[in-house]
Amino acid sequence: MKGFRQKVKTLIPRYFKKRAQEDEPSSFVRVEEAFEVDIQTTIHTDDEKEKILTGPLDYLRENPGKDIRGKLIDAFNEFLEVPNDKLDVIKRIIDLLHNASLLIDDIQDSSTLRRGVPVAHSIFGVAQTINSANYAYFIAQRELTLLTNPLSFSIYTEELLHLHRGQGMELHWRDTLQCPSEEEYIQMALDKTGGLFRLAIRLMQAESTSGTDYVPLVETLGLLFQIRDDYQNLQSDTYSTNKGFCEDIGEGKFSYPIIHSIRSRPGDRRLLSILKQRSEDITVRKYAVQYIDSTGSFDYCERKIASLLQQAREQVRRSIADTTHRGSQIEKILNMLEIDKK
Repeated sequence: MKGFRQKVKTLIPRYFKKRAQEDEPSSFVRVEEAFEVDIQTTIHTDDEKEKILTGPLDYLRENPGKDIRGKLIDAFNEFLEVPNDKLDVIKRIIDLLHNASLLIDDIQDSSTLRRGVPVAHSIFGVAQTINSANYAYFIAQRELTLLTNPLSFSIYTEELLHLHRGQGMELHWRDTLQCPSEEEYIQMALDKTGGLFRLAIRLMQAESTSGTDYVPLVETLGLLFQIRDDYQNLQSDTYSTNKGFCEDIGEGKFSYPIIHSIRSRPGDRRLLSILKQRSEDITVRKYAVQYIDSTGSFDYCERKIASLLQQAREQVRRSIADTTHRGSQIEKILNMLEIDKK
């Protein structure tokens, strides 16, 4: 094979050089030299390859969000007291997984904006963005070797399975136009959003000497975060700027207020029909918001958020009852999650 390639490399330039001399000498300049390409110029260094592979991920991280998960890790470390070097590893793992999941979410939801800028796949293409997200999952997995507890790998696997189950059910409901029950939604949210929250805390508990289980509290926070996010998507001007006006309606997503609205009037198919259209028409989306409001679904959502906030605060109080900790950082996060209706 090597000899064949060398022969071709020798004969082709001679052929074109001869044709150039016979036909149009001026149009063939340094033909032979053109075939003598230095192969080194087509080989990327390891650093260059890494930049190519992580390009979509790096692009997303250039416009960071509020880092609620990083703040949550710091808040729980007030109780768990994980050594700083291990805590930094856990933070890197969660950051990688969170941003990778956003890359995939934006493709699955056909989103156009993320954090106020074009989504990564509109810049790098769908295929490269998927590859970058998958690559991030394995970079995060590699970080597990820097942790002490051998259970870390099984914890990681369990919670990523939960995350994908939750995401899969949400996509199934959307693509088959099946409105889930509130109970089904809650299980989906505990799997999808709660997955990363639980992963962070379970990895921290595995590296901590504390015997207290904070998973029930973090599950409440995960559910609270998802329902609040659904509410804000349809009610917040900031969300409209960062992700587009009422994006969930255009995606055909069965979010918490949408589920309540549909189920409050089972014989009325208007909202279901709007979701089916995946409409980009702002007028249609505004009508959908008005319809959701008319069924009392935003009020219902606000009451659920208030209830979860109260539940979380009670769980914090029980957790710190027998300790010297005050839980002030978690309280700050809970205050951030209050609905500001101004």
